[in-house]
Amino acid sequence: MYNLIVLASRPSDWTHQQFINWWRGEHAEMTYPLPGLRRWLHTEVLDTVDERSAGWDGISILSFDSREDLDAALVSEEWKRAVEHVGSMRGRRIIVMGEEQTMLAEQSTF
Repeated sequence: MYNLIVLASRPSDWTHQQFINWWRGEHAEMTYPLPGLRRWLHTEVLDTVDERSAGWDGISILSFDSREDLDAALVSEEWKRAVEHVGSMRGRRIIVMGEEQTMLAEQSTF
């Protein structure tokens, strides 16, 4: 899988829950139609290990079969609509891309 990873924080005038509801609700509706999107994981940040990690509200991992599929999504009309939906939101974000590597497969509990 080739992933687009978004680490984001809310605008200063939004609550954490308001931002998560928006991200998993109306913004998700704009994201689902991305061409080639195979999987989408979202983590709500509820706690941090230290102060250096504070200030973030969530992480999204959007997975595609290849870099080419991600590149095609990034020039699609669906991507343009999703970006327009974010608009001039005043929160912070970091967006990175890369190839996924499984370091430990899911472990059985029995």
